[in-house]
Formats: sequence, structure tokens, C-alpha cells
Amino acid sequence: MKIHPVQKMTSAGQRNRFVCYVLVGDQNGHIGLGAKCSKEVAGAIKGGIISAKMNLIPVRRGYWGNRLGFPHTMPMKVHGKCGSVHVRLIPAPRGSGVIGSPVLKKMMNFAGVSDVYSCSCGHTKTTANFAKATFEALKATYGYLTPDLWKPTHFTKSPYQEFTDYLSQSSKKAYAY
Repeated sequence: MKIHPVQKMTSAGQRNRFVCYVLVGDQNGHIGLGAKCSKEVAGAIKGGIISAKMNLIPVRRGYWGNRLGFPHTMPMKVHGKCGSVHVRLIPAPRGSGVIGSPVLKKMMNFAGVSDVYSCSCGHTKTTANFAKATFEALKATYGYLTPDLWKPTHFTKSPYQEFTDYLSQSSKKAYAY
């Protein structure tokens, strides 16, 4: 996604390092975002790829309107935040595409989401915070249980209810003193 230099002032002078943000995904509902800081660009890229693969999350996809074909959009409105950046992803009808910034389009492509509206505020020019906020929003798709995932619950009686007849017939009489 992005490689940029960062500097730290030491007593001997400036120390330069490189930060690399890497995005991985299978375009079928899985995405990972990783970051690594290293003295060399190659080390930062390798570490970023490893970090992104370790941070893989599932992305739940849904429908807008009728349930024809494959899931193509978000199942509900989701929100993510990192730093000052807020990102809101809103379901969109089929064929509308990804409405958002190039970073958001790339992330939705890697996640396998083809139609989504987005709303963002804050300092969205900070690519790292914007990518992390979008990643948090995608992570939130599995944070909410929709009615189609509800399973029927079978209630069982507690032991006190189940054995009330036996418990009410006591062989010994209790005396109060």
C-alpha cells in the first residue's frame, strides 16, 4: 500500500528507517493488513507481508435487495476508526461499484466486495490511519449477528423444575426447632 521514510533524531544525528504497509487478500472474503518498520526497504516489505498474513480476518458479505447471485456488498452499515479517521461502509445495489478513495477501492477489491458506498471524515490523507480504519470497519462485519445467522434455541428445564415431584416428596419430615 505505502512505503515511507521516518526519522528519529539522536545525539549522533538523524536515524532513517522505512515503514511499509502491506495488504493481502484472496478476493473471496479474507483480507489482512500489516505494517513493519525496518532500516532497509526490503526488510520492511518482507516483515509487512508476514504481519499482514498473520492479521488475516474474514469479511462477511451480503446482498442489497434480493438474494440473487453471489453476495456482493456489505451485510449492514459498519464503522471503523483509527486516529482521527472515521470510515463508514454502507451497502450498495449491484452494479454501483465501490464509491470511495483509491485506497478504499483497493481494499474492497482484495476483500471481494464489489459494491459499497463509503463515508469518511478526519485526516483521510494519512494513508496508514485510513487503511486501518477501513480494516476495522471490515472486521466489524462479523461483530453483529443478523437474523439470518440466528439458530433456534432449545430450552431445557433446570434440575429443580425437572425433579420437583421427587423433591416435594420427602421421606423424612423436617422439624423446626
